[in-house]
Amino acid sequence: MPLADRFDPLAHPETAACARAREVLQRFASPALVNHSLRSYAWAASYAAVNGIAHDAELLYVAAMLHDIGLTPSFDAHVVPFETAGGHVGWVLAAGAGWPVARRDRVVEVVERHMWASVDPALDVEGFLLEIATALDISGRDPHLWPADLRASVVAALPRLDLVAAFTACFEAEAARKPASSAAVAMAEGIAGRLAANVLDRDLREPG
Repeated sequence: MPLADRFDPLAHPETAACARAREVLQRFASPALVNHSLRSYAWAASYAAVNGIAHDAELLYVAAMLHDIGLTPSFDAHVVPFETAGGHVGWVLAAGAGWPVARRDRVVEVVERHMWASVDPALDVEGFLLEIATALDISGRDPHLWPADLRASVVAALPRLDLVAAFTACFEAEAARKPASSAAVAMAEGIAGRLAANVLDRDLREPG
């Protein structure tokens, strides 16, 4: 059976921490950013499933929900990069969920590392999964790692909406205020063009 027929893009760990992370995302982020975060978890979880990668699904989901929350007006930090701000939101949420300090710190690491060029899965498997997932959803990197029918089904379930314009504007603002940030580096390296040319925006028109 094709993966697209047996993988639910909306599936997630049924824990209180996951529910609260999703609630925070939906309360403070735009619809396009909400769907981006939900797709990011779907890409990460499906890749892990296909490749038999053991991971902490709850940690990954919380990090995926909050990895871009630092780009929202309510959590925009004018001193630290958006990924650090988002990690700190995750730390606070994890503290409220009663996670031990070491696991709260892991949320910060996973969120921050999604902006790395690559993450060694031997170092951080959840960081690796989130990094490759967000790279696909934003830059369209390595789409061959996911079957085309799966890509189309995920985007159909979680439409991209105005992600191209909204995300580009967020990164432009972040780069202007924080010229040494990872967002500024990404803008200089052409992330806006890659976002606009993302294969995911063609998958529904060109299935398979």
